[in-house]
This record gives sequence, C-alpha cells and structure tokens, in this order.
Amino acid sequence: MDVWNHTSLSDFILLGLFSYSPYDFFLFSLVLLASATALAGNILFLLLIQADRCLHTPMYFFLSQVSIMDLIMMGTVVPKMAANFLSGSKFISRGGCATQVFLVVMVGSAECSLLAVMAYDRYVAVCHPLRYPVLMNWKACCLMAFASWMVGVTDSVIYVGMVFSFPYCGSLQVDHFFCEVPTLLRLSCADTSLFQDLIYACCVVMMLLPLGVVVASYARILMAVINMPSTEGKQKALTTCSSYLTVVGLYYGGGLFNYMQKASARTPAEDRAISTFYTIVAPMLNPLIYSLRNREVMRAFKKVLGHGECRHAHPSEASSLVLLLLQAQTLLWHILLCTHQPLQSGWGEATS
Repeated sequence: MDVWNHTSLSDFILLGLFSYSPYDFFLFSLVLLASATALAGNILFLLLIQADRCLHTPMYFFLSQVSIMDLIMMGTVVPKMAANFLSGSKFISRGGCATQVFLVVMVGSAECSLLAVMAYDRYVAVCHPLRYPVLMNWKACCLMAFASWMVGVTDSVIYVGMVFSFPYCGSLQVDHFFCEVPTLLRLSCADTSLFQDLIYACCVVMMLLPLGVVVASYARILMAVINMPSTEGKQKALTTCSSYLTVVGLYYGGGLFNYMQKASARTPAEDRAISTFYTIVAPMLNPLIYSLRNREVMRAFKKVLGHGECRHAHPSEASSLVLLLLQAQTLLWHILLCTHQPLQSGWGEATS
C-alpha cells in the first residue's frame, strides 16, 4: 500500500515515437500529415453521409461509426504525442495515462465487434437480399452498434482497473508514444502473469470470436459470388470483398500481435511499429478504402457539388466546409500516396 501511495503521485514519462534528430523531425512531419489526412477524410465522410439521403443506409451507418471510432483513437493518441515532441516535455499524468488506456481499449474492442457486425450486414445483403429490410432494420442496426460500444466500454473498464491496481515502484519511463497496456505491464514491479493470462482470454472473446464471424460471413459471401452468373458482378464483388478484408487484416493483425503475446515476447520497437498501424495508418486508409473506392460515395460528392442527379438540396445549401475538406483531402492523398488506382464500385453496386 505504501508503494501504491508513493507511485500514485508520480507521472509517467512517454519516451515517444521519435528522437530529436533532423531525420526524425521529417518522419514526425509525415506522421502529422498522415494524421491530418485521416482527420479530414473521416470528418468529410461523416458530413457527406449526413448531407446525402442516399447514404442513409445500414452500411453507411456502420461506416460512420467506424469513422467516429477512428477520430476518437487519433484524438487520444496524436495530440499528446505531438505536444510532447514539440515542447520537449515527456510527462503524462496517471489520470491522462488511464484515460488513454480506457479510450484506446474501448475503441479497439468496439471496432472489433463492429467489423463483425458489418460482415454480417454484407452477408445478409448478398445472401438474403429479400429479408434484408427486415433483418437489418434501423432498430436492429442501432442495437448492434450500441452493443459494440458497450463491449468496448466493458473491456476498457476491466483493463484500466487491473493495470492501475499494480504497483509501479521502478522506472516510470514508458517506451512508447502513448500509454498502452503491454508496455505499462513491463514497468510493474509485481507479478503480472495472471493479468496477462486474463488479457489473452479477453482477446479470445473480443477478437477471435468477431474474427470468426467475419471469416464465416465472407466465406458465405464468396460462395454466393462464385455462383453469380455475371462475370462483371463477380469482379466487382471480389474487388470490394478484398478491400474490406484488407482493412480487417490490418486492424486484427495489429491487435492480435500486440495483445495475444506476452509483453516480454516483444521488443518496444515492435510495439511502436504495430501500434502506429492501428492508431494512425488505419484511420488514414479507412476513408480511402471504404469511401473513395465506392461509386455511391463519389456520386454523393457530385450531388453535394451540384453536379449529380436526384439531388436532395440546392447547391447553395451545401456546406462550404465539405468543399474545403474535399479539396484538402484530395491534395493530401496525392502527397502521401503519390498515385492511386482508378475508382471502383462498392458493395452497394457490386451486389445490386
């Protein structure tokens, strides 16, 4: 108890993602540029869904939840990392550290569940199109989204309660750019093996079971695609399926690597590299994969700009912020990705 009382007054020290050499400052600038791209892309996607009634469907409702989760993830990690790097201060309070753990774990667990829900949504749309309006009504969609968030909250409460119940009587230097559970466990002077076993069990429930739903759903979808008479329909569906599975692979791959191994089995550099994927890279790529490769979304862009058909509002009603974000988003993606493939249709048209 004395050890806990002593360490509870101490701040943690985040060693950060980079040092202070000119080369690292350039990499830090790229991280900020990627973060700005992710911020612009996700906000633009949310505004676009709100502005266009054609996107008021279950699929885009779930995608909007993904964008909100990505924004929370970035808002939890990037500002503190940037502030520490630019100011030279590396401290983070115990309350700030607990907040980071809570939000990162909450969003991570919620997104795992939501990806499974999205896979089920696509399974029903492809394999049971006539029953889709009944099975995926708005009440059911809201309940599934709410359940995903509650799974994340429950998981994060357990993690925060356990992580900060351990005494930290040694070095409080966190060899990371944010407070992540496996890295914090290395600093504890108590035996954390039982908690690591609990983490493993939670990962089995929170990650492997949703991943099983994703795999089963897309296996049925691929079987249905193979039986499609149209070659063009097969190609469109397979292209979209590969895009979704790419996001699933990026997200689940990083999470499984970080949380289903004991902290002692990985190096801090490996932790930082994998964490960068699901805190910065994935939020940047998600709007590109889910939105810009979807013809329905590009048609909605044209509606907002006043060049589309069946518009729901006068061009003067379009938000100037949407137009500004669209221009900035296009420029930033060209800078970061240099070139990208021609736009391809999304699920909505691939399965129609």
